[in-house]
Amino acid sequence: MWSNTQHRMKEEDLIIGCVREDRNCQKELYKRFAGKMMVVCLRYANNRMEAEDMLQDGFIKIFDNIGKFKMEGSLEGWVRRIMVNTAINKIRANKVRFEEISDVSENFQDHDKNVIDRMSEQDILDLINKMPQGYKYVFNMYAIEGFSHKEIADSLGIEEASSRSQYAKAKKYLQYQIIKLEKINL
Repeated sequence: MWSNTQHRMKEEDLIIGCVREDRNCQKELYKRFAGKMMVVCLRYANNRMEAEDMLQDGFIKIFDNIGKFKMEGSLEGWVRRIMVNTAINKIRANKVRFEEISDVSENFQDHDKNVIDRMSEQDILDLINKMPQGYKYVFNMYAIEGFSHKEIADSLGIEEASSRSQYAKAKKYLQYQIIKLEKINL
């Protein structure tokens, strides 16, 4: 049907095959998106095992609902939205605590504004993953996924003002952590 070297199955054929529950098409869809979606899940999970569970649950939903994809817009965007919603459902089931961090009051003026440019993507992801849960979820949903504060509030069952507050605190927390790293690396 397709060769693994230069020709990849067309997206439309892949979707049709998945609707027919063709195992080769399902395997190809998984191979195309599993790596990127694992990164999404890792941003929301507390550990790798939880991220793997989210990934598996997300792909089950994808295969169960692939017939609903209307071939409008990006398949990757549709897959990503399912993964994010799967993660959010898991978060909601775990009763997220929104907490305060009090040690982020350091003066931020005395640091190198370009420090983040020298950080690797993994370093930044590690800092995000070390955030308190509420900060992490709201930061991911707003800054990375592009949800509005209203959508975040509705998804997590919190007030819109709480979403805004958690986002502001998450940014401050990240800034503080980056400054701490900068001082350690001097």
